[in-house]
Amino acid sequence: MEFAVNWPLFAVFVLVTLAAAATGAIFRPGSWYAALRKPRWTPPNLLFPIAWCVLYATIAVSAYLFTVAAAPGERALPLAAWGLQLALNALWSPLFFKLHRMDWALADIALLVLAILATIVLFAPVSAVAAALLVPYLVWVSFASALNYTILILNRGRPVPDRTGGASAPRPTVE
Repeated sequence: MEFAVNWPLFAVFVLVTLAAAATGAIFRPGSWYAALRKPRWTPPNLLFPIAWCVLYATIAVSAYLFTVAAAPGERALPLAAWGLQLALNALWSPLFFKLHRMDWALADIALLVLAILATIVLFAPVSAVAAALLVPYLVWVSFASALNYTILILNRGRPVPDRTGGASAPRPTVE
């Protein structure tokens, strides 16, 4: 069985995924994040870029496999869900690391979990492989949402360190 890759189409999904991934490279944790209280089960910082490289690759491949397997008329809604989850993914880093809004980031990541789940459900009838490739992403983001929530709770009411290492006013929290 021969499988011909449509390289221009594949490149589109890779480039769109890389554009979303760029926010994680632009808005990095830094000293503000280092100063926050975190749970003992926080993974080492080195694990995050490794995990995200693998996950972004699976996100792009999943969309490509779905698209080549789907009839043109069945692509719109699933690819809209895929695009939505990618947009929510791209939004998280600036919310958390740039704006220091752990509460807004938590709302974003909760919506992200739902968008990933919707994408899996919509991809599955057309390509089980495309859907399965998103499962580790769903697991990782679910874990990340628990981490986001726990960091928010551990730092509730504490002055949030600013970029210079000083303290700014406490941030509002989700009640």
